[in-house]
Amino acid sequence: MGGPGWCADRFALRVGGCVVAGLLVLAGCSAGGGGPASSVSPSPSPSAGSGAASAPVPGTTGASGVPLVPELDEAKQPRDAAGARALLERITAPPDAFGPGVVRSSPFESAPGRWPVLDQGCVWQTSGLPEDVLATVTRHFHLPAEGGRGRVLLTTTVTVHRDRAESGWETAHAMEEVLRCPHQVLRDDEEINNLLGASFYLGEQLNGWTEDAFNEFGEYLSEADGGPYRYVWYQAQFGPVTVAVAGKGAAGFTKQEIDALAVQGTSRLLLQAKLALAKGGA
Repeated sequence: MGGPGWCADRFALRVGGCVVAGLLVLAGCSAGGGGPASSVSPSPSPSAGSGAASAPVPGTTGASGVPLVPELDEAKQPRDAAGARALLERITAPPDAFGPGVVRSSPFESAPGRWPVLDQGCVWQTSGLPEDVLATVTRHFHLPAEGGRGRVLLTTTVTVHRDRAESGWETAHAMEEVLRCPHQVLRDDEEINNLLGASFYLGEQLNGWTEDAFNEFGEYLSEADGGPYRYVWYQAQFGPVTVAVAGKGAAGFTKQEIDALAVQGTSRLLLQAKLALAKGGA
């Protein structure tokens, strides 16, 4: 995607790191939000299928002087599904990537070749992979109930698109889904409510680590686990790859604890994507 500007064509306008759609300003922008809309001139994002988007502006460097967002080596981008699946095997998060005590769930991996679709009734369904997606994998983890606290559910999703433009559009569509459906049904016995989201391009707010960051948060309820509890979704992008971690809270856990688990997992996945696809990487 391009810099601050129109996101998903007409869906949302980024203003100083906040997201404005119609008259709705999403929460999350109040914590250090940017200036008024009149001070920003929107610039169009590349349209879907237009080929590779322009490279992001140089990222912030860490203490060692190494860029937190390195330069993408386009020669390393997968060109077909087989190459994308091989890349997915290199971008994984072991349970300890989230923190101590996290274990694999069973079943561990969702069925390959399936893509989540939010229908017009705000109910999640599954379909085949869209044309711009070469491969995707979702894996499931949890922090077992212990010491009077409930079970925390965690999922990771890594998706390989054909190019950077298409991975940017995935972030745009995620923002549109929050605006369209602040209440969503995951399955018959699970739902998330009061969803809010924020999207930050590289250089906006405190984002110096990913080409495009998307955060979604709300309340999770289920017949099995009760609620409402904290729900978060953290998504990041490097080149044609998006990585995301969803966290579903439980009794006895603070919002900060659930957020920390998701952030740690997302950071680990994005680091592996950078190592696999950056110039000079492995």
